[in-house]
Amino acid sequence: MEIIVQKYGGTSVANITKIKKIAQNIKKLINKKISPVVIVSAMAGETDKLLKLINSISLLPNEREYDQIISTGEKVSSSLLVMALNEINVKALSLDASKAKILTDNIHGKASIVSIGTKEIKKYLSKGFVVVIPGFQGINSNNDVTTLGRGGSDLSAVAIAGALKAERCELLKDDVDGIYTTDPRLYKKAKKINYISYQEMLEMSSLGSKVLQSKAVEMANQLNTKIYVKSTFSNKKKGTIVMDEKKIPLREKKVVSGITHDLKQAKISIIGIKDTPGIASKIFKPISESGIIVDMIVQNISTEGETDLTFTIPKEDLNKTFKILKENKSKLYYYKLIKDEKIALISIVGDGMKTHTGIATRMFTSLAKSKINISMISTSEIKISCVINKNLCKKAISSLHKEFGLG
Repeated sequence: MEIIVQKYGGTSVANITKIKKIAQNIKKLINKKISPVVIVSAMAGETDKLLKLINSISLLPNEREYDQIISTGEKVSSSLLVMALNEINVKALSLDASKAKILTDNIHGKASIVSIGTKEIKKYLSKGFVVVIPGFQGINSNNDVTTLGRGGSDLSAVAIAGALKAERCELLKDDVDGIYTTDPRLYKKAKKINYISYQEMLEMSSLGSKVLQSKAVEMANQLNTKIYVKSTFSNKKKGTIVMDEKKIPLREKKVVSGITHDLKQAKISIIGIKDTPGIASKIFKPISESGIIVDMIVQNISTEGETDLTFTIPKEDLNKTFKILKENKSKLYYYKLIKDEKIALISIVGDGMKTHTGIATRMFTSLAKSKINISMISTSEIKISCVINKNLCKKAISSLHKEFGLG
C-alpha cells in the first residue's frame, strides 16, 4: 500500500469533535488502499498552558525538565486519536519517540533530528495498523525526551516521511489552507500560492512565516520530500505544494513570491566593546553553543579603539542571551548592554530575485514613501530583510504587497 504521512496541527485536534472527524478522514484513506502514518500536535492552547505553568515557577527553567513537561501535549493528542480510530473499527496504535526511534542531538528545547528508525513503524503498517506518533519530540543519547522547537511537529512529519520514503508529506491545518503571499490576517488581499520552492519556503519560514517550521523545510529539501500544505476539513480547496524549484511550472514563478514579518525578534546592542581581533568570536561563540540563533549583525565603525555591535535574536532567547553576555563581561570589556523588543523584521522573498535587478531599490523606496525608517538590513540571494518599528509592520506589508503586485 502507498504510504502517506499526514500531520495534523493544534487547531485541527483542538477538541474531540475535530479528532473524530480526522479519524473518519483517515478511514477514507484506508478504503483507498493508502497506508497513513499520522503525526499530531498538541491540542490548540495546551502548549501555552504548559508554558504558563513553567514560567510561573521559573523564567529560566531546567531545560531537561522543561522538555519533559512541554512534550506531554502531543502524547495526549496521539492517544485520543487512536481511541477515536478504534471506535470506528480502525486498527491503530500510538508510538512515542522512544518506540519510533526518533533520535536527536542533546540540545533541549531546539533539538535536531539525527536519525529515524523505521522498523517498528513498518512492522505495524504491515499488520494493517494506522501508526500515530506524537510530533515535536524525540529522545537523545541519554534516553531523555527532547523537543524540536515551535512548529516541531512539521519537522517530525517530514523526517518520518523521508525515512519511510513516503509518496508525500501532507501538513493539514485548520486555520490556513495553504501558503499565502503574506499573512492574510494582516492584509486581506493576500493571495494563495499554488507552488513554492524549498528555498523560498525556507526563507519565508525562517523570517517569520508561521505556516511551516524552517527546519522541516530544510529537511524536506535535503530528502527531496514533497510537502503538501492544505486544509484539514475541506477537500474542495487546493493547498500549496512545496517542491524543487526546477519542477515548478514556469507560469507559477514570480520575481517576489511573498512578504513575511516577524514580531518575535529582539535586538541587543553591545556598547563600547574593544575593537580587537577575535572579539566577535568571544561574543557569539557562547551564544551559539547555547543553541541561540543570531540573525542580523551590524558593527559600527571603530573610534578610539572601541566600537558598538548590534544583533537580532528570537525574543524568547532574550533573557538567556543577556545572561550569557553578562557572565562573559570580564572577557568582552563592554560599557553597557541595550535591548529592544519593539522591533519587527519585514522581508521580501523570491527565486526571481536571482536574475532581476533593482528589487532592493524598489523595497527601500516603497518603505520610504510610507515614512517607515529602517534600522538594519540583511540580504541573501533570494531575500531582503529590514528591521523596522513593530508598530509600522502592517503598514509596511501593505506598501510592499502593492509595490510587487502580489494581490
